[in-house]
Amino acid sequence: MAVRLDGKKISSDIEQEIAAEVKELIARGMRPPHLAAVLVGDDGPSRTYVRNKMKACEVVGFRSSLIKLPEDISEQELIARIEDLNRDDEVDGYIVQLPLPEHISVEHIIDIIDPKKDVDGFTPSNFGKIDQEHHSLLPATPMGVMELLKRYRIETRGKHCVVVGKSHIVGMPMGILLAGPGDATVTICHIYTRDLATHTRMADILVVAVGKPNLITADMVKEGVVVIDVGINRVPDGTKKKGYALRGDVDFEGVEPKASYITPVPGGVGPMTIASLIINTLEAYKKRHGLL
Repeated sequence: MAVRLDGKKISSDIEQEIAAEVKELIARGMRPPHLAAVLVGDDGPSRTYVRNKMKACEVVGFRSSLIKLPEDISEQELIARIEDLNRDDEVDGYIVQLPLPEHISVEHIIDIIDPKKDVDGFTPSNFGKIDQEHHSLLPATPMGVMELLKRYRIETRGKHCVVVGKSHIVGMPMGILLAGPGDATVTICHIYTRDLATHTRMADILVVAVGKPNLITADMVKEGVVVIDVGINRVPDGTKKKGYALRGDVDFEGVEPKASYITPVPGGVGPMTIASLIINTLEAYKKRHGLL
C-alpha cells in the first residue's frame, strides 16, 4: 500500500518555520510581510481558496488584505486596482484569484502584475526564469509539488516523470522544474496525446493536472509509481451534506495499491500551493527590504 503524501502536515511544518522567522523580523523592528488577494465576483470555490490563504497568513503572522470586487467590474477598472497594488509600498505580494469573469482577459491581467509581487508566479517574467539557478518567484503549485517530493526524500534525478496537462499554471512549469532542477527525464502529455496510457505506464513519477475526475485508473500505471494528483473536482454525491465530494484526477482507490507514494485529494497538493504562496511572499518581502 502506498505512503500517502500528507501535504496538510508538511504545509503546517512550513508555516511554523515561517512564523518563527516572522517573529524574528518583528523583534528587529520590521513590519510583517503583507499579502493581498483580489477576488472578483462570488465564485464559491474561489471564496474558499482565498479564505484558506488568508488563514495561512494569520497563522504565520503576515498582514493580509482581501480586495473584493463585483463580477461586472470592467477590465480597465480591474487593471487600475492592480496598478494600485503595484505602487503600494506596504504590499509585498498579491494574487489575483482565478478564474476571472469571461469578459476579462486573464492574459492582460497577468501581464500587468509586477513580477516582484507576483507570488503566484504567473507573469511571463517569472515563468521565463523557472529553470534559471537564480530564479524569481516560482509558480506556486509546481513549487509546492517539488517541496513535497523533497520533504519525503523522493528522488527525481534520473527518473522518468510524466506530466499530464500542459497549462501554464501547473503542467508546463512542472515539467520545467522536474527536468531542470529535478534532473529528470520528462514527458508532457495533454488532450491531444494519443494512447495516454502508453505514456503513463512508463512513469516513475506521474503528475496529473487536467481537472477531469478519475482520468487515471489502475491499469494506466505501473507498480511502485509515485503519483501526484493536482486535480480537485466537485463530483455530485448525495451522501454528503454539501451534495458533492472532492475527487482528484486519479482514481485513488484503484491506483493506491499499486503506487509507492500518492497524494490524497483533498489534503495533498492543495495545502502545498498555499504554503508556496507564503514562501514566495516572504521571499518578495526580503528582496524589497534588501535581506536577500
